[in-house]
Amino acid sequence: MIYNRISVSLIFLLLQVTYIQAQQTYVTAKDLAYYPAPVAEKDAYLSSQCKLDLYYPKGSKNFATIVWFHGGGITGGRKEIPAALMEKGYAVVGVGYRLSPKVKAPAYIEDAAAAVAWVYQHIQSYGGNTRLIFVSGHSAGAYLGMMIGLDKKYLNRYGIDADSIAGLIPFSGQAITHFTIRTERGIKGTQPVIDEYAPLFHVRNNAPPMLLITGDREKELLGRYEENAYLWRMMKLAGHTKTRLYELDGFDHGGMAQPAFPLLLKEVAAIKKELTQ
Repeated sequence: MIYNRISVSLIFLLLQVTYIQAQQTYVTAKDLAYYPAPVAEKDAYLSSQCKLDLYYPKGSKNFATIVWFHGGGITGGRKEIPAALMEKGYAVVGVGYRLSPKVKAPAYIEDAAAAVAWVYQHIQSYGGNTRLIFVSGHSAGAYLGMMIGLDKKYLNRYGIDADSIAGLIPFSGQAITHFTIRTERGIKGTQPVIDEYAPLFHVRNNAPPMLLITGDREKELLGRYEENAYLWRMMKLAGHTKTRLYELDGFDHGGMAQPAFPLLLKEVAAIKKELTQ
C-alpha cells in the first residue's frame, strides 16, 4: 500500500508540474537592435541586419537564456527562435547578423559578440540570470558561437569575460577557419586553414564547458565531424576537462539539428542545476 501511495503522489506532482508549465506565458520582443543607436545610424546594412528577437517566460525569475545563431554559411539565413526550444522554461534569443559578401571577416564575428553582450547587459531586466547564458547555433551559427566563446578578445571589448558563458553547445560548427572566410581570400573549400579565425586556434583550458555535436561523419559536410573531433582532442590536451563530443549516426549536416536539440536542453538543465544548487 505504501508503494501505491508513493505512486499516486508522484503522478499528482507530475500533473502539477505539467499544469504549471502549461500556464506559463511566453512573449517575444522582436527586432531589438543590439548595437547602440550612434553605431547603427552610421551603417544602413548593420542597422537592418543586427537585430534580435527575445522569447522569454514572462514573470519568471532567474531563468536561463539560450542565444541562438542561425546557419547559412555566413552568406544567408535569418534570425530564428527554434520551435524545439520554445516553452521549456528558458529564454531564447534569435540573432541576426551581417552576411558575406556585403561584409567580410571579422564583421559577423563582431556582430555575434555584440549580440551576446546585449544579452548580458539586458537579460536581468526581463527576469533572466546572467550566470545562465548559453551560446548555441547551427553550422555557421555554431562557428560564430565558438569564435566568441574561445577567442576572448571579442567579448572583452564589452568588458565581458567569455569564460562567464555557462556553456557552448555548437551544432556541426566549423572548427577550422570558416569556408566563407577562405572564399573571401580566394581559397577553395577543400584547402584547410587554421588561423586566428579558427576556433581550433584558440583552444585553452579555462574556456566555458563545451558540448560539440555533429552529424554522421560519412554524411556531414566535408570533414566537419573530424574537425570537431580534433577540437575535442586539442581541448583535452590543453587541459580543458569539460569538452565532450557527440556524433549523431545516420544524420546529415542539415538533419542533425533536430536530434541535437534534446541534447542541448539536457546540457542546459544540467549546468543550470550545477550553478544554482
